[in-house]
Amino acid sequence: MKSLMKTPSIWKPVVYSAVAVAVVVVAGFAVPPDSDFLFKIDKSIGVFGRVYKEVAAGYVDPVDPEKFMQAGIDGMLGTLDPYTTFIDREEGDEVDLMTNGRYGGIGVTIGVRDGAVRVISVMDGYSAARAGIVQGDRILKIDTVSVTNKKPDQVRSLTRGEPGTEVRITIEREGEAAAMEFVLFREEIQVKNVTYAGFVDNGIAYIRLERFSRKAGDEVRLALKDLGLKSELRGVVLDLRGNPGGLLDAAVEVVSKFVPRGSLIVSTKGRRAEGDKKYVATEEPEVPMVPTIVLTDRNSASASEIVSGGLQDLDRALIVGTRTFGKGLVQTIVPLDYGAQLKITTARYYTPSGRSIQEIDYMHKDKSGVFTTVPDSLKREFKTAHGRKVFEAGGITPDSVVKDTDTGPMVRELHRKSLFFRFANKYVAEHKGATINGVTDEMLDAFRKFLETEKFDYQEESEGKVKELRKIGEQSHYSREVLADLEILGAALEKEKQRGFARYKDHIANELDIELMARLKGEHGRIEASLKEDAPLKAAVGILKDPRIYSRKLGS
Repeated sequence: MKSLMKTPSIWKPVVYSAVAVAVVVVAGFAVPPDSDFLFKIDKSIGVFGRVYKEVAAGYVDPVDPEKFMQAGIDGMLGTLDPYTTFIDREEGDEVDLMTNGRYGGIGVTIGVRDGAVRVISVMDGYSAARAGIVQGDRILKIDTVSVTNKKPDQVRSLTRGEPGTEVRITIEREGEAAAMEFVLFREEIQVKNVTYAGFVDNGIAYIRLERFSRKAGDEVRLALKDLGLKSELRGVVLDLRGNPGGLLDAAVEVVSKFVPRGSLIVSTKGRRAEGDKKYVATEEPEVPMVPTIVLTDRNSASASEIVSGGLQDLDRALIVGTRTFGKGLVQTIVPLDYGAQLKITTARYYTPSGRSIQEIDYMHKDKSGVFTTVPDSLKREFKTAHGRKVFEAGGITPDSVVKDTDTGPMVRELHRKSLFFRFANKYVAEHKGATINGVTDEMLDAFRKFLETEKFDYQEESEGKVKELRKIGEQSHYSREVLADLEILGAALEKEKQRGFARYKDHIANELDIELMARLKGEHGRIEASLKEDAPLKAAVGILKDPRIYSRKLGS
């Protein structure tokens, strides 16, 4: 099989969300000492190699050997979990980003807004920021390559490369008549794990941890130390919402900042003996006694679940928010020939109480072809350090379930059409140098007029229900009186819809504030503005401000 994989350009999309990764170098190929098992491997390799060669050389139409091999690898790995993937040499910078939190680039985040590839955020201190590229810029070309019809990942790969190399970017900007060209130099970009650290109340610290690359533990420690020097810590909120995971070791280091030295944080069990490990805190905690709350949601996965599950099982923190993703699998990155790598699931991890939080069984499907999960009635019960009940096979369930505020269909549609984003670009371009402190009634009025020019429309949930009722009524031959009443109800709801801007005014103002602060103060400003109306954060602060509630929920 090794010889068949010597194809330098095989490529496969790499899934990096929800990953707990152990980065190792595997020096040899080890299998269980079973002669029948070894025979099956040798036999299968021989058959696969023969089929590959015969088809590649003898098929009636020309076959691209590399694409054909890619299809074979895709087919094999597709029978496993979605985290076992082949990584081509060109994807190496993604592995470096995932493990070390660095890559060669210009310091921008790229995405699609309003059907165009745009700069979503600009990192302070790097080439793009120094040259004057700003959030909202539409990217037209990278060097001589037009990116109009390219996907964000394709554009991102064009901006990345060896530090010190030159890249020319042509952009279109709101308020500028002509396209602008920037000559930038790629640099080694150090991506932050902790993207925000500050106080959200008197003595209550807030730390947002967005990934788990190698320096995550150090960044959390420095954030805690810095905040502790500014004020006595009465509580800590560690925000893991939207954090898809990263390195297992980094997760262990983060937990170590809160628990006593020697505490079991997580254990792993694999098919091979080397997969069976126990990870304990090897340092004195930075905040051994400060009340702590971890915020989670359905996008908190893997390494985030190691942290939240470890702190919950040790009764060192309360979990607030919504249930986590439910990924209890560990991947190992294995170097291959020609700079390629294999990311393979090698173990399951278990929280200190002994539970696995893996929700989906990727090796079994039901009659409909859907991967199976353990029903609630069969989930085993485990106990935390204080004897509180916790359960396996379904992510980490919060101690206090608090959902984000539903902003409503109008605000969701405004986001979907990128109208907050576009208005912020337009407003900042038209008010250069102006001081903006919050969203005023004048700004809201300007936004309303902007929506009118864009002919913005949306559908209320009730609007769809009434249309459905009217259709049912017509098909079921309802009386004229009932159909007339439905018409009256529809007209009343349409009138109420016209008041949508007034009804959603507070939510609209909050979203505008976030976008405007992102333009004026960068990522720090965006996060700070987003915390103002954050329901789970408010709930966490309320618990931390009342020691009796905190202790009661911990069972202490």
